[in-house]
Amino acid sequence: MEIKSKIQVAILGATGSVGQKFISLLSDHAWFEIAEVAASERSAGKLYKQAVNWILSTPLPDEVANLEVKECEPNLKSKIVFSGLDSGVAGPIEENFAKNGYIVISNSKNHRMDRDVPLLVPEINADHLELIKTQNYNGGCIVTNPNCSTIGMVISLKPLYDNFGLEEVNVVTMQALSGAGYPGVASLDIIDNIIPYISGEEPKLESEPLKILGHFRQNHIQDEEIKISAQCNRVAVIDGHLECVQVKLKKKATKEEIIKIWKDFSAEPQKYNLPSAPLRPIYYFYEDKYPQPRIHRDIDKGMAVSIGRLREDKLFDYKFVVLSHNTNRGAAGGAILCAELMKAKGYI
Repeated sequence: MEIKSKIQVAILGATGSVGQKFISLLSDHAWFEIAEVAASERSAGKLYKQAVNWILSTPLPDEVANLEVKECEPNLKSKIVFSGLDSGVAGPIEENFAKNGYIVISNSKNHRMDRDVPLLVPEINADHLELIKTQNYNGGCIVTNPNCSTIGMVISLKPLYDNFGLEEVNVVTMQALSGAGYPGVASLDIIDNIIPYISGEEPKLESEPLKILGHFRQNHIQDEEIKISAQCNRVAVIDGHLECVQVKLKKKATKEEIIKIWKDFSAEPQKYNLPSAPLRPIYYFYEDKYPQPRIHRDIDKGMAVSIGRLREDKLFDYKFVVLSHNTNRGAAGGAILCAELMKAKGYI
């Protein structure tokens, strides 16, 4: 799919770690052009390069560096806004934009579980975009992407769910430091250490997949009924969430059948050839020591999920390891892919 001219977009929370990732990924985007950046009152009025503490390894794009930072108020000219706002302030700001006719694609948690808001993983539940029609935002809307650890796991589960059904899932995560934002976890807490708790993370992993895998029914989502148990740990890795997953299936499946459906999995982002879409959503590795964050997190633009170590389980049916890039696929990149799908399907 090609577009004749780029669509202007704005970024809310532009100086934060997620906002910076949005800028990095959108700076040379095929469809979208960064026209405005917005942040807190203390940054408003400054040039972006003066307001930001740029923490990414990629250079700050010149065309963004000299933009004036605006306040997060719905008086922007760009009608599409990507939100990287902190959850402490995101809720009412995003609603205010939507009520004033803006299309809000949010990485924040505040509206994910709202009854009329799509919790979107483009390869899984594109039909949930129909929820937008039930929103009462005067022509605006809110679309969210899920928690970063949820996305990797649920992409691995979708082919299993479609082909064999799912009854129970157990997951133990080893989550990267970048998932905590900047400055994040203090060095004296994480060096030579693992922190076996991430605030709010386990409830998200146990509830969000039920909405994502749910069915669109008469203007609402009927959540799927799967028992999910999660334990989440913070580890000393910069990028890349690794998850150990156990599944109980409704129908019997062989190891060969499971690997084949993973490798064959493709969906609407691949059909539309969306700019941020991976060529293959899932890569399977046969080597026992793979996948690993440092080696595999950037596969296919950092937008694919890597899976390995599939084997039978004595308590469940099977167990395996999943890796996904938490700031690309799990945050800004995932939100951008949502916007691309909305454009391809005529919602933008």
